[in-house]
Amino acid sequence: MDDVKKQKDARSAYKTLLTALDSMEWKYERDDEKMRVDFSVRGDDLAMNFIVLIDEERQLIRLLSFLPFNFPKETRVEGAIATSQINYKLAEGSFDYDLSDGETSFRQTSSFRGSLISPKMLQDMVNCAVCTVDDYNDKLFMLSKGVLSLNDFIGELNQ
Repeated sequence: MDDVKKQKDARSAYKTLLTALDSMEWKYERDDEKMRVDFSVRGDDLAMNFIVLIDEERQLIRLLSFLPFNFPKETRVEGAIATSQINYKLAEGSFDYDLSDGETSFRQTSSFRGSLISPKMLQDMVNCAVCTVDDYNDKLFMLSKGVLSLNDFIGELNQ
């Protein structure tokens, strides 16, 4: 795929993303040069921050959400097991976990290579990510603080 086509398709995907967020009436910050959008959502418990990037080179929409805490050293192994257990159950996206510092993030991608994407598809992607992060961020936080044991965490996942 030539660079002009890649750039045109990426700009089209970015415009569609903005249309999708505008139709949801969400407030966001945008960086048109980087084709990046940042927004926050208040969930049932913890605030959630999201970044959506249009990756021109790989022709991807990349959605990221970094959880607002890191697992301390004493619960990092539990964090790794917990994120693995969550990922096994997810149909869309995944939690990334860095064992070296306990950072946890959620990542979801969608390719627009050779495709036309709709605002509805992007709304669904954003809504899926928000619901997924909201479902698990509080449980992961409680596990990181030792309030919830790994066995209890897994028990709740399997309910």
